[in-house]
Formats: sequence, structure tokens, C-alpha cells
Amino acid sequence: MSLFWRIFALNAVVLGLATALLLWAPVTVSVPVLLTEAVILVAGLAVMLVANAALLRLGLAPLDRLTRLMTTVDLLRPGQRLPAAGGREVAELIRTFNAMLERLEQERATSSARALLAQEAERRRIAQELHDEVGQTMTAILLGLKRAADDAPEPLRKDLHEVQEITRESLDEVRRLVRRLRPGVLDDLGLISALTSLTEDFATHTGLRITRRFDTDLPALAPETELVLYRVAQESLTNAARHADAAHVTVALRHTDDSAELTVTDDGRGVEAAREGAGIRGMRERALLIGGGLEIAPAPGTGTRVQLTAPVSRKH
Repeated sequence: MSLFWRIFALNAVVLGLATALLLWAPVTVSVPVLLTEAVILVAGLAVMLVANAALLRLGLAPLDRLTRLMTTVDLLRPGQRLPAAGGREVAELIRTFNAMLERLEQERATSSARALLAQEAERRRIAQELHDEVGQTMTAILLGLKRAADDAPEPLRKDLHEVQEITRESLDEVRRLVRRLRPGVLDDLGLISALTSLTEDFATHTGLRITRRFDTDLPALAPETELVLYRVAQESLTNAARHADAAHVTVALRHTDDSAELTVTDDGRGVEAAREGAGIRGMRERALLIGGGLEIAPAPGTGTRVQLTAPVSRKH
């Protein structure tokens, strides 16, 4: 039965029952209307309206569920679907909406993969230019300052040494930016070494106390999986240092039968204080890129726990 005829039938049932009650009930209407008669008529009208509203709500319930899903659906949390229940038109509408969600999720995953790959390529290019151009130039400046300081008289030599120290600190900062843009240790020494270097760097520059718990029997992961695990750890540490006011962070990496799990737990202000900004959405997009799942939840006590579950994909 189509939606039109179902609504028509619901109203016909209510009106038919009301007509039958008027025909067979021993209730008459006086002129002028008595108070008891008016009360009975108003009560009958109220019962009829309530019954009609209840039946309509029952008939339109699938559309209400579809509307709620439309307002809350998030393409970064795939798999949200509705059962194709209800009448013919409603079921067809739900099936069409589910198919549209499937198509949008696939297109979002494809476009996100292209964007993230382009982002990594741009990071690699910038890191290479910083290393080759800025880094080498500043190294040459340091050598020139050293030669000038060696030949300079004593008052000027002190000033040159101060400039030399400032330049050396700037060169260290450039090298740190290069490591954050493109972690060469990830390509050279693997994920564990890269995460160890990352946590040590964060502890040095932010004052965070970081505890590492890494399994030693991790399988060989695909390069894109290692990069996503590294970037999620990097973003989680950044959030803990900048937004959560955390003092202690635990970074754990363990291996299950068919997945690698990265967990970053801090003792900061908690997940209620964090908003789903670009950083968190970026982590969700990276998780989708490798077919993984990202969960952000309150940590035991206070703080936030970020857990990335990445399917194990062996290197070819």
C-alpha cells in the first residue's frame, strides 16, 4: 500500500469510528447545548485527534528515523544505515538514501586519499627544500661566522659568538621542522624508532612526561600504515600539549592477531574540553585511508584516550 493510501486509511478508520459512535450512541445534542453534552463532544474530539496522531506517527515512523539519520550522518564514521522498513515508497526512499551514503563514503574516501597523498608529497617537498636550501645556507653562515670570530678582535669576537649561537639554534629548529614534516627515521629505521624519536622530541620541547609501551614483535607494516600511525601519534601529542593541558602522556603500540593498535592516553582536561576540530577530523580521514578505525573517548579518571586500530597489511 502506498504512503498516500495508508494515511488515507488511517484517517478513514478514525473518522469511521467517530461516525459509528455518533450514530449508535444514545447521546443527543440540545439547543442550546448543555454543559454535559459539550464535555462529551469535546472529549470525543480529543480522543479522535489523539488516535489520529498516534496512527499517523506509527505510519510515518520510518520517515522520522530517516530524518534523524540525515541530520546526524557523518561520512567520517562510515557504516550508518537504516533497515528498509515501512511501506513501498518509504522502503524505496530508505534504500535510495543508503545507496547514496555508500556512494558518498566511497567518493569521500577516494578524495581524502588523494588529498592526504598530495599533502604528504608537499610536506616531503618542503622538508627537502628546507634541508637542502635553508639548512645548507645556515650551515655555511655558521662556518663563516666561526672563521670571522677566530680572526676578530676580542670585543667583536664575543658578539660574533652570540650571533653564532642564535644561528645554531635556528638551524636546530629548522632541522626539527624537517623531521616533523617528513620523518626520515620512519623510512630509515622503522615505526618504533620513529615513534621513539617523536616522543623524545615532544618531551624535550614541551615538558611532557611521556611513557612508551611498544610491543617488540610488530609485523612488517605497509608504508602507508606506518605513516598513518605516526601522524596520528603526532597529532595526539600535539593536542595533549596545546589543548588538553596535560602533564603526562602514555603512548602504546601493540599487535593483535589481525591489527596494530596505537593508543595515546593523556591526563589533561578530558574529551569534553576537546572539540572535533581539523586535527581530529584529519586523524579520522587518515584512519579511513588504511581501512582502520579511530576512537576518541575519556580516559580512566581524567584525560583523553585516542586509539587507532589499523589492519595489518604486510609489505610486498
